[in-house]
Amino acid sequence: MKCVICKHGNTEPGYATVTLERGDTVLVIRDVPAQICSECGEYYLDTATSTHVMVLGEEAVQRHAEVEVLRYVA
Repeated sequence: MKCVICKHGNTEPGYATVTLERGDTVLVIRDVPAQICSECGEYYLDTATSTHVMVLGEEAVQRHAEVEVLRYVA
């Protein structure tokens, strides 16, 4: 697919690092499967992956994590 950010690159399958921040919680999730723009590096998550990432974020907030780094596991 054509990147909607830079409008020049096409996306390719790869892995991204996703950072979420809410309140006092910062969550970094490594190796998240994504479509990544070959030009600007913007990443796009499919619906299932995005939902899983958001669940991980909510769980970190509920644990009152201040800073947490996880590796994505489907």
